[in-house]
Amino acid sequence: MNGVPYLSLAIWVPIVGGLLALATGRDRDAAARWISLIAAVAGFLVTLPLYAHFNAATSEMQFVEARQWIPYFNVNYTLGVDGISMPFLLLNSFITVIVVLAGWEVIQTKVSQYLAAFLIMSGLMNGIFSALDGVLFYVFFEASLIPLYLIIGIWGGPNRVYAAIKFFLYTLLGSLLMLLAFIYLFQNSGGSFSILDWHQMRIPQLAQTCIFFAFLASFAVKVPMWPVHTWLPDAHVEAPTGGSVVLAAIALKLGAYGFLRFSLPIVPDAAREFAPLMIGLSLIAVIYIGFVALVQTDMKKLVAYSSISHMGFVTLGFFMFNQIGVEGALVQMISHGFVSGAMFLCIGVLYDRMHSRNIADYGGVVNVMPKFAAFFMLFAMANSGLPATSGFVGEFMVILGAVQFNFWTGFAAATTLILGAAYTLWMYKRVVFGAIGNSHVAELLDINRREFLFLALLAICVLAMGLYPFPVTEVMHVSVGDLLSHVAQSKLQ
Repeated sequence: MNGVPYLSLAIWVPIVGGLLALATGRDRDAAARWISLIAAVAGFLVTLPLYAHFNAATSEMQFVEARQWIPYFNVNYTLGVDGISMPFLLLNSFITVIVVLAGWEVIQTKVSQYLAAFLIMSGLMNGIFSALDGVLFYVFFEASLIPLYLIIGIWGGPNRVYAAIKFFLYTLLGSLLMLLAFIYLFQNSGGSFSILDWHQMRIPQLAQTCIFFAFLASFAVKVPMWPVHTWLPDAHVEAPTGGSVVLAAIALKLGAYGFLRFSLPIVPDAAREFAPLMIGLSLIAVIYIGFVALVQTDMKKLVAYSSISHMGFVTLGFFMFNQIGVEGALVQMISHGFVSGAMFLCIGVLYDRMHSRNIADYGGVVNVMPKFAAFFMLFAMANSGLPATSGFVGEFMVILGAVQFNFWTGFAAATTLILGAAYTLWMYKRVVFGAIGNSHVAELLDINRREFLFLALLAICVLAMGLYPFPVTEVMHVSVGDLLSHVAQSKLQ
């Protein structure tokens, strides 16, 4: 490692690249595209040593960087990753490359601003996953809202302003309660904003309850959990394709990550006390939202609701407090990043050609776009949880953990496999199979080399993780075990 600040590079390389792209101005779109692609690839490459040099045998924070930032308030620029957070830096940086490729030809207005927003957001999200100081985490957490707000509000659909404001208000209001919890922790930890110091605090039960619900208000909206999920379908429908990809693949993971980094280790007694509530809300998301997805006529809205259902698996896995459940939830988060991102890209490919997301406007796409239909089939099967795809691995692990926890909880969770197959394959059948639906479908052209490239990269990830998930589960195993041990020990004290 030789003291190379890989985490700072993962944060600042894409941000600087975004600023350079922004500096190209209006009339140099080609330069902005190439600068953004180089910055995105460089941002991904600097995260690879995090995996290559990671020591999976320890739960200690690795690649730690610590510098004074605001000494008067004891706020530090402290970064580090463990087996829980490290994979998400790789996922985020990889998805950024995909998004830049996806928007290469599609975006024709304000190109430099569009690509810069994604690059800056990528760096900020890497900061969220690696921050070990509460204030630093909060700054990155809030700042990441701004690029996504602009992406939806400027390059989105007809109701983009409504969707952007709704997204911003939902997430901002929850975050303010998290800030109050941070202030309490600072005052009662001897004036420390260190997240690792907060993990070692002994907090009275009433205070734990208040802090737990403060965190819940912030993280549940981000996941999003039922019933604070209503902003997500609107945001997805109005966002441009790249915005939907990043929103589904990365932004939804921030809330789930917050539960593991804050709720479970800082207030473990409250987490255990309110675990039945969290499991109940998760099962509602898994089952009820699955039925809601069944009746959607807009492809984007259907996949948006399916994301809520799949993320219900994540929170379900966390609050059963067993190893396979938590690891399965983490695997599901990474898999969902690949699969949901790919589903939105496939819908974007169709929308770029037809300018419609309505299922009824299609039919017989396989006759004119066979390569696209093959990719779309793979991702639809992964979204349904087909074995040998990444979509199966995480859900199966969570179901196993749920059965260990309680048979009927596992049985209820397993219903999503049926519902997921029902709504995904129903959509695929109506869009892709059958006779050519109309003259517009007959004129469609199959995917070009650029589209083939980004869909192929995601297909490789979906299959590789489905066939051999060990490289992912290996790095998180010890960190998850240490977290669960910490929660269990707190209960015994």
